[in-house]
Amino acid sequence: MSSKVVIVGGGVIGSSIAYFLRASDPTVEVTVIERDPSYAKSSSALSAASIRQQFSTPLSIQMSLYGIEFLRGIGDILEVDGFKPAIELHEGGYLFLATQAGDATLRENHALQRKLGADITLMGRDALHAKFPWLNVEDLVSGAFGESGEGWFDGYGLVQALRKNAQSLGVRYVTADVTGLLRDGRRVTHAVAGNGVRYACDTVVNAAGAWTRKISEMMGIEIPVFARRRSIFNVSSPARLEHCPLLIDPTGVYFRPEGKTYICGASPSPDNDPDDLPLDEVDHAIFDEVIWPTLAHRVPEFEALRVENCWSGYYEYNVLDQNAIIGYHPDIENCVFANGFSGHGLQQGPATGRGVSELILSGKYTSLDLSSLSWERVIEGRPIVEKNVV
Repeated sequence: MSSKVVIVGGGVIGSSIAYFLRASDPTVEVTVIERDPSYAKSSSALSAASIRQQFSTPLSIQMSLYGIEFLRGIGDILEVDGFKPAIELHEGGYLFLATQAGDATLRENHALQRKLGADITLMGRDALHAKFPWLNVEDLVSGAFGESGEGWFDGYGLVQALRKNAQSLGVRYVTADVTGLLRDGRRVTHAVAGNGVRYACDTVVNAAGAWTRKISEMMGIEIPVFARRRSIFNVSSPARLEHCPLLIDPTGVYFRPEGKTYICGASPSPDNDPDDLPLDEVDHAIFDEVIWPTLAHRVPEFEALRVENCWSGYYEYNVLDQNAIIGYHPDIENCVFANGFSGHGLQQGPATGRGVSELILSGKYTSLDLSSLSWERVIEGRPIVEKNVV
């Protein structure tokens, strides 16, 4: 049992952990140290904010199944003084497309997803053309569509709802940088903040997102998580695409509707994805050279596109296997890490918050077992193979 918990980082992961801790045990003192309460550079606020069950590993599917359950009930779950938060959840579905090269993997993933209860439909080329007549299916073999439980939402709204509810439960939020973590042997005793205050802790949680490495280094821990910039483009088009989902092209380019416009993006190639690029810059070349040509091929009406807005956010990218690292490090007995979500933090936030709170309060997972995401695989160099990384 921990009586004082200090959480470094107040984004969706940190605030979810804080909420679940206090909701589970009101006697625990929880302090969240967050350097920017506006979340101007937070991955939670700058992402495309979506949720899916179309993964290839059971745990990722299960985490997102719980995530959609949480998001659907958010108004009641996170209600504060009669105010029910809304996050504009739109279950428009994901549509993963496959050419012949990816068909077998798509079918294998679909079988697992259905087995675990995800509402995903496998479609052949003719079915794709019938449901999405605006789609160029000539080079496609199959597609997998989320009939329910997948879509997009207001990520900033989710963070604010978690934060406000946590505060209503007695969680203290401190606006400051963490400038140091003091160790006594195998324990962290205090978090030192830029405001000059030392915050004593029985447990400390590293939920610092893209700034995780800096916090880990303060404890003498090397973590394979780096800030990787991802640029997002909001485009307008005369195209009117009926029943448009969040579409994942076989190339990895994605788009989804955003009101009367569309949001799109793509990850850069591995040989052109350096760490810690500035967020105030946008990768316009990837739009011109990769995204636009791909969109125009897949949706002929997208020949006419205009960029209305664009921005960049960070993935807290786990270079080992693009999956989260959750749990205690063997060298520090009272520090829980929740890092490296690699673009999946918003959708995995609720399951992470619940799981980490269980780990802190009872020493084990009591709902969904997250132990496969522990440090053990990182230390031993055993990556989890996730075939559906976007």
